[in-house]
Amino acid sequence: MQTASSNVPCPKAPLVSFVVTFYNLPVEWLKECLDSILNLSLSASERQVLVVDDGSDASPLAELASYMDSITYIRQPNKGLSEARNTGIGLAAGKYVQFVDGDDKIISGEYEHCLDIVRYNDPDVVMFRSTSGAAARHSAKEAIAVGGPAFMAHNNIRAAAWGYIFRKEMLGGLRFTPGLLHEDEEFTPQLLLRAVRLFDTDYEAYFYRIRQQSIITSKDRKHILRRLNDFEYVLLRLNAMAATLSGVESEAMRRRVSQLTMDYIFNIATLTSSGNQMRSRLERLRQAGLFPLPGRNYSRKYALFSKVANNKVGLFVLRNALAAFKSNKR
Repeated sequence: MQTASSNVPCPKAPLVSFVVTFYNLPVEWLKECLDSILNLSLSASERQVLVVDDGSDASPLAELASYMDSITYIRQPNKGLSEARNTGIGLAAGKYVQFVDGDDKIISGEYEHCLDIVRYNDPDVVMFRSTSGAAARHSAKEAIAVGGPAFMAHNNIRAAAWGYIFRKEMLGGLRFTPGLLHEDEEFTPQLLLRAVRLFDTDYEAYFYRIRQQSIITSKDRKHILRRLNDFEYVLLRLNAMAATLSGVESEAMRRRVSQLTMDYIFNIATLTSSGNQMRSRLERLRQAGLFPLPGRNYSRKYALFSKVANNKVGLFVLRNALAAFKSNKR
């Protein structure tokens, strides 16, 4: 029986796996996205580009012929963003993972600074910011390694999973919950809690395309109620996790839960303008111990909102003011 020579070197794993998710988008946007990745300083052996087509009505494959030597294209039945990202995670061979939505793109000049941190500082997570403007804002902020739990305990975090380069081995069994609309809100806090070396930067390294017909901007009533129900599910899940943690990890998760509860109450008021919805949903929060909001000085916005929302009169005024504002925008 013959075996391969032990002197044959094993292929080196890519530095970064880019998981690009795509569903019923203009192919030109996807090409812009891929170009922004392929134009980075990463060599072909340092990058892996996984395009996960989540069952688009028409496959873009025929129009991607010139990219096929540089990407891996995967087409699956439509299962939603969570499952598309999970597919990408399963196929990612890189030391680090970067999510990119197919209608967005990397801002190369700013992202290169993040790659330098990856190359020379052995991080678990590198955080960066996004922009929807024509030009990215440059920053001279020095990024210093901190623990993920400590960072979360003292700072607001951004939920969007594409705002982070992260070490794949951190995930363990962590995946996105299939079918959940607020999948990032559930995923990202758990990811950051696992980070020992987290670098927070001000680099605007990601271009986020605002679309009028996106999932987030949909005004369909059934969709709005599903969004609120999923948001509530995430709140209860993270709150249950916080109860199992201790020390700074518990403090970090409870801060995140409180901030999400504030956002949830705000969304109830702005998306439904319904007193019945507000009363029934607040009662469920009360039963879970999430309302009234804790009187903590997490941020100026949180401190002010909690004082208003925890007062019946204040909550009534807030709901009506937001409803009037919403009506005037139509």
